[in-house]
Amino acid sequence: MSLFKRSGMWADVRPTGMIADFRQVWREAGHNRWRFALIAGACTFGVFYVMMGQEASAPHRPPKVTYITTFPAHRTDAEIEASNLANQKRKEALALEQARRNEDVRNLYKELGRWSGMDVDKIAREADAQNAAEKKAELEAIRKRREEANARLAAEGKPTEAPAPATP
Repeated sequence: MSLFKRSGMWADVRPTGMIADFRQVWREAGHNRWRFALIAGACTFGVFYVMMGQEASAPHRPPKVTYITTFPAHRTDAEIEASNLANQKRKEALALEQARRNEDVRNLYKELGRWSGMDVDKIAREADAQNAAEKKAELEAIRKRREEANARLAAEGKPTEAPAPATP
């Protein structure tokens, strides 16, 4: 009985075969075997020497966060509301500009498709139909989840959520 039980990938490893293979290669190397051994040793030493020069340290401490406020602390509700409205208008203008750019790109691709001989109107109809089907499926999933949630809340005697959106 062996002192250590072999398991996993070591179950089939036999050091006697490894030693026998090393002896055979050593004998076949001829008079150059010492040169090869020195080169292999030098390479190994070089790799470990380079690794010794590497420095490892613990992970950096997380940075100390200093909160910088960009708005004065004494703003009134009217000022907050006005800045929120201005920000919303800016966001809507950016969204409108992005939609216009997307439409321009879409028109360029349609023109390219026409030049290539494609039926871009048919492709657009198919894409619109696919988008409508995906939106309908998404709305149906939302409606189903809300109905399940409302049924669960009703069973618990709690007030239900808002009714689910109607599917087109």
